[in-house]
Amino acid sequence: MKYYSTNGKAPIADLHKAVVKGLAEDRGLYMPERINKLPQEFFDNIEKMSFQEIAYTVASAFFGEDVDPDALHDIVYDTLAFDCPVVNVKDNIYTLELFHGPTLAFKDVGARFMARLLQYFIKQEEGHKEVNVLVATSGDTGSAVANGFLGVEGIHVYVLYPKGKVSPIQECQFTTLGKNITAIEVDGVFDDCQALVKNAFMDAELNAHMKLTSANSINVARFLPQAFYYFNAYARMKEQGKADNLVICVPSGNFGNICAALFGHEMGLPIKRFIAANNANDIFYKYLQTGKYEPKPSKQTLANAMDVGDPSNFARIYDLYGKSHEKISALISGATYSDEQIRETMRECYKASGYILDPHGACGYQALADGLQPDEVGVFCETAHPAKFKEKVDEILGIDVAIPERLAAFMRGEKQSVPMTKDFADFKDYLMHQ
Repeated sequence: MKYYSTNGKAPIADLHKAVVKGLAEDRGLYMPERINKLPQEFFDNIEKMSFQEIAYTVASAFFGEDVDPDALHDIVYDTLAFDCPVVNVKDNIYTLELFHGPTLAFKDVGARFMARLLQYFIKQEEGHKEVNVLVATSGDTGSAVANGFLGVEGIHVYVLYPKGKVSPIQECQFTTLGKNITAIEVDGVFDDCQALVKNAFMDAELNAHMKLTSANSINVARFLPQAFYYFNAYARMKEQGKADNLVICVPSGNFGNICAALFGHEMGLPIKRFIAANNANDIFYKYLQTGKYEPKPSKQTLANAMDVGDPSNFARIYDLYGKSHEKISALISGATYSDEQIRETMRECYKASGYILDPHGACGYQALADGLQPDEVGVFCETAHPAKFKEKVDEILGIDVAIPERLAAFMRGEKQSVPMTKDFADFKDYLMHQ
């Protein structure tokens, strides 16, 4: 499979280059030249398959031409050492729980898959020069990537995060690890962190000094595996006879997660329509209304992992549908919620069902509650365990959310981080001395 850039000015790449390089030379995002349709027989029998069996079938359609089948099997099964169950919350609203991995967040799937695929390609290279992974995070990406790559030979990870703008529990998940993980505390917002990463890739002197790649959802090996759990959600709903008019709702920040769902749809996944649920950062919502994409500085909100003012993966969605606003808005609707609306949703859901939403999942739940038709069944992504936002959840719901032991273990660690300005010259200087 060959990969082209969304900007259309970079050389065509193979999967090896797309994964190791992360971003194309023209700053565009890599896209596969085609999306392979899965056979009808697969969907006819999908409810009889396990999560790992489903994921391996999907992964083979994505990556099978470029990765040895046995190696791909090992990568998939090692990645998915946990389940992503579908749970009924209320009436025809279900949640796809994506917080059962090591860091209790949906990004565990993509991060673990990418770590293993990247190592597979590095081992094929002569000399095995160390690869340096740069990742910007607004919360869960940093912890998922750091833990996905922890101890992986030949790879060093630099996690850039905005000072004071991620939850204390999220922060401890990537600042306490040590080994091959370095946390960089940037005096700015998430968009500043993302700009530092993108500028690093474009700097010739820095790239001559060290081998760089990204583990943000701009990397094809990070976002594509997230399609696995949408196929699994369909299978589990089909088991219950509720898959005929299925609506998938994705709380959206950098849009890698919903982008993976849309790739699944292009492969034949029979989802009726999609909803992108936003917090106050409503750039995509406004695009759907007006046809104009106008990035803005991100606003800080209760659902901090969605605080993105210029979502990178919009470029992939735009490209996927031939830059047609009509096609995009026909398949995807939007919703946007203020902090107060998020709080009210969390209270209402807990009172009505006893289910504890985190602030991001609350956006997804409310979008379904507001927009589901009588004949439709909705599944929203609960993207992180509520204990990752314990202070906020406890305060809003007046409860004491239990902290899983996996999370408590991180909190006992000692913070190690490197303070950094948002000036690229300072970041470059730091990396040049590594």
